[in-house]
Amino acid sequence: MAVLDWIVVGIFALALIGIIVWVMKQKQNNADDYFLGGKDATWIAIGASIFASNIGSEHLIGLAGSGAASGMAMAHWEIQGWMILLLGWVFVPFYSRSMVITMPQFLEKRYNPASRTILSVISLISYVLTKVAVTVYAGGLVFQQVFGIESLWGIDFFWIAAIGLVVITALYTIFGGMKSVLYTSVLQTPILLLGSLIILVLGLKELGGWDQMMAICSEVKVNEYGDSMVNLIRDNRDAQYPWLGALIGSAVIGFWYWCTDQFIVQRVLSGRDEKQARRGTIFGAYLKLLPVFLFLIPGMIAFALHQQLGSFLPLTPEGLPNSDAAFPTLVAKLLPAGVKGLIVCGILAALMSSLASLFNSSAALFTIDFYQRFKPNTDPKKLVKIGQAATVVIVILGILWIPVMRSVGDVLYLYLQDVQSVLAPGIAAAFLLGVTWKKATAKGGMWGLIAGLVIGITRLGAKVYYSNIGATPDGGSWFQWLFYDTNWLFFCGWMLVFCLAVIFVVSMFTPAPDPEKIKGLVFGTSTPEERAVTRASWDKWDVIHSIIILGITAAFYWYFW
Repeated sequence: MAVLDWIVVGIFALALIGIIVWVMKQKQNNADDYFLGGKDATWIAIGASIFASNIGSEHLIGLAGSGAASGMAMAHWEIQGWMILLLGWVFVPFYSRSMVITMPQFLEKRYNPASRTILSVISLISYVLTKVAVTVYAGGLVFQQVFGIESLWGIDFFWIAAIGLVVITALYTIFGGMKSVLYTSVLQTPILLLGSLIILVLGLKELGGWDQMMAICSEVKVNEYGDSMVNLIRDNRDAQYPWLGALIGSAVIGFWYWCTDQFIVQRVLSGRDEKQARRGTIFGAYLKLLPVFLFLIPGMIAFALHQQLGSFLPLTPEGLPNSDAAFPTLVAKLLPAGVKGLIVCGILAALMSSLASLFNSSAALFTIDFYQRFKPNTDPKKLVKIGQAATVVIVILGILWIPVMRSVGDVLYLYLQDVQSVLAPGIAAAFLLGVTWKKATAKGGMWGLIAGLVIGITRLGAKVYYSNIGATPDGGSWFQWLFYDTNWLFFCGWMLVFCLAVIFVVSMFTPAPDPEKIKGLVFGTSTPEERAVTRASWDKWDVIHSIIILGITAAFYWYFW
């Protein structure tokens, strides 16, 4: 990087420090202050934080890499602004009325303490072993490629970048809490958007325009059924992304992630009121329309440039184009001095915001769902210190996991979507029936979660086992067929159906919940006063903007069909 690039990075760092110092001067006397920013966030901060928290290494490396490797296939997961609208219009009223800080708390109110514990354990383990680990691993990888530094002071630069990223992010998360996450997102989001937009424009200019990219990519067939890289809807016999499986699987995973995952919902819970929370989701939904164009399509541009020039992407040891290097390669090869510094700031912003959100959400889960449950009379100020200590522990676990990530990183990255596809159905089923069906019982919800956990672990175990020993090509046992050979997207859909069935059957044979216990938490149980508050929280403009987002989503599917 040139001197001008380092100056840009320095200005960004000073602005970030200024925001963090300002946040740290704000009083944080209790858990609401620390984990939910005092429940005073406006729609701009909520929407920006939703977007910035979502954009992490899976976009900078994974989504761009997916665009370079397989084209539009992963766009189903990224054009999900409509799912954030579902969070705002359907779930925000229930979450607001419940007055909870964490999603496991909500399940305890709706079902029982066991359900809360199960969801807390699943969430904490998955955060540390997947989200934190992958973000840290990919962060080190990105900066090693962008800076072009192999080692510094005799130390592999990967380690310096990865650990430095974790430590810096952890410091402002520990001392600033949710407010630091929200307000740094307001700075980070526009930088990330501007930087990625520059990559898109310069990439298209270098290639020769949009039509050139579409022409080159449409010539590349991705299966034997005639589908090309530009096809979003692929033949239902496609081994990886059959159209029906992609629509169902992406919806199940999207529902779990956007409507029930602590990582995202905690941003909405920090809203000043229902109006700010809902408008934050609408703003976030607008922003969520962008990643396909800012990350996936640049990956396709990098692939097209490689095809056009004969050499653009670095090669793997097997001599194939390294698709995961698509975004860093565009940064390194296309950007002039100064602009490269801005992009590096955007990458820093994405990784730091995503990590900060993970740290804060994980600390909230531990503090509220474990520590406070066993010591309910703990002083509110002490809870803040417990949350800070929990963040430190999570940071240490993340750092300790880096060597494992580096040794199996490629494998784990391939399995990341698979992990989410088996994590999502049980949780999605518990929340879906929990807020829509008054007769869903405590034991029904609990056993639905347990069924999802058991099936998910079995599926992941089978994937590891058969990937290493080799599966029987012509279909071995029914176990191999069900837990290994079945397409991961169809498996996700059937798993949701099974978990819903478990909750339904168990609920039919166990005592119905006390109407007073679930008041305001399920459709048809809210009081006239609660309904009046919800109705007063939106107007015609909220509806109009929501319709616009749905229209853009429909147009996107039509264009890339």
